[in-house]
Amino acid sequence: MKLIDYYQHERQGYNPFLITDRWQVALLNYAPAEALEAIDKLDVHHHTDEVFVLLQGRSALIAAEIKNGIISYEVIAMQPNVVYNIPKNKWHKIAMLEESQVLIVENNNTHLGDFEFYNLNEMQKKQLRDVVNEKLYTSK
Repeated sequence: MKLIDYYQHERQGYNPFLITDRWQVALLNYAPAEALEAIDKLDVHHHTDEVFVLLQGRSALIAAEIKNGIISYEVIAMQPNVVYNIPKNKWHKIAMLEESQVLIVENNNTHLGDFEFYNLNEMQKKQLRDVVNEKLYTSK
């Protein structure tokens, strides 16, 4: 008799592993594409909030407001075992350092179509890197 399911994700990157008829759970492990230097776009979900929990390592959760091409960032140096929520229709991204792992919960099948991207220009990328570096390396 098996009453408890369990999941692990040891490879790099994103893996939605528990998908029900209403929500999904995923693990995001550090991959070079998740490094701050690799971020070249923000994303938004129009039909779901997205919950993030840092399980290990260091990561920054980035939220953004975009008006007429001007971006205002809110960045949090994530703390382990704290639940963070990005409401639907809010631009966001996560910047991860090596060895980081984040648990993500959102509506089911979000990864299959409920996303839109905003490509950052070089100036916006530099602004993002500056804000994130300040938070990651000055926050306790």
